[in-house]
Amino acid sequence: MAVPARAYLSIGEVLSKLKAEFSDITISKIRFLESEGLIEPQRTPSGYRKFTNNDLERLRFVLLAQRDQYLPLKVIKDNLDAMDRGLVPAKTIGAVATPRLAAQDGVLTSDQFASNNDLRLTRAELISASNLSDEQLAEIESYGLISIRGRHYDSDALAVAKAVAEISAFGIGARHLRAFKTAADREIGLVEQVTTPLLRQKGSEAIARAEEVEKELASLSIRLHASLVRAGLHRTK
Repeated sequence: MAVPARAYLSIGEVLSKLKAEFSDITISKIRFLESEGLIEPQRTPSGYRKFTNNDLERLRFVLLAQRDQYLPLKVIKDNLDAMDRGLVPAKTIGAVATPRLAAQDGVLTSDQFASNNDLRLTRAELISASNLSDEQLAEIESYGLISIRGRHYDSDALAVAKAVAEISAFGIGARHLRAFKTAADREIGLVEQVTTPLLRQKGSEAIARAEEVEKELASLSIRLHASLVRAGLHRTK
């Protein structure tokens, strides 16, 4: 019977894996990088460090940035933070990190309604990624089109911000977009009328079913909305 591989590495094993690529790496340096908050290995009850493969890759990223780009630890730490929040680190010092996954254009499918809020943007990053001004962002926030979760904005906020920025190029201000929020809230209410009874049922299958129904209904509501707008515009010609 095969023995399953351990899910963690000791500090000595991490050193062994990195030594060939980084000849000057030592246990003391690994401990120093941990003390600086660049890695956060778990600990056993007796206090020994437990490194995961993710810890190993973070260490490799840090060491490469030091050796090949001569970046100071503060900049490397900022880059790691950006990556943890779903961003591509800034290419130059002082630049703003950008979202790794751009919002998709075109007609939405049910798969795009799955939860995908790993992205976490600061206000400056959202403004940079969406091309909104600070004043525009403040305005659409006041109308409830975008809200911040904790200290960051998520992928939904980015999608809304990008759409608002593109619409504003036609001279349509945020105050005119409140109707979209009202219509969306009504559609959400209709979806919840269907999914709420499913969520009240017990068991993981019921929850999974509710999630699938929610995604499908959301997709269908977008299709219906787009079709009605298209039909209405055709009647005016």
